[in-house]
Amino acid sequence: MLKNIAPILSPELLSTLRAMGHGDEIAIVDGNYPGVEHARRLIRLDGLPLVPVLNAILSVMPIDDFVEEAIFRSTYRQERDRLEPVHSEIIDCCARHEPERTVVPLVGADFYNRVRAAHTLVQTGEPRLYANVILRKGVIYP
Repeated sequence: MLKNIAPILSPELLSTLRAMGHGDEIAIVDGNYPGVEHARRLIRLDGLPLVPVLNAILSVMPIDDFVEEAIFRSTYRQERDRLEPVHSEIIDCCARHEPERTVVPLVGADFYNRVRAAHTLVQTGEPRLYANVILRKGVIYP
């Protein structure tokens, strides 16, 4: 255990977050996502819901402010603007940590292709469908 570090952040996940560089992306996905198929590196957090994992990661990882879009979410099927309850929770969580950033919806293949290119995929035990988000790592300024 560490002071001021959420216990959800496992040693493997903390090591990965620290190893990621500026511009690297991490995908946090639900329990139904094809994680093994899509991951370059897979960290499993079975039994944990997505939003607390997202909250813990955002508590330690800066979001890229060199680009216009740095936080992405999956969509309900091909409906780009439809918000499922979990999407609203993702947006609210991100807004608490990164109030200047917008969560950008990515439809189907666009989301999947971005996940496949991500540095790491974190698979949660989230049972709700379409509960997936991608974060682009930023920098800590001196």
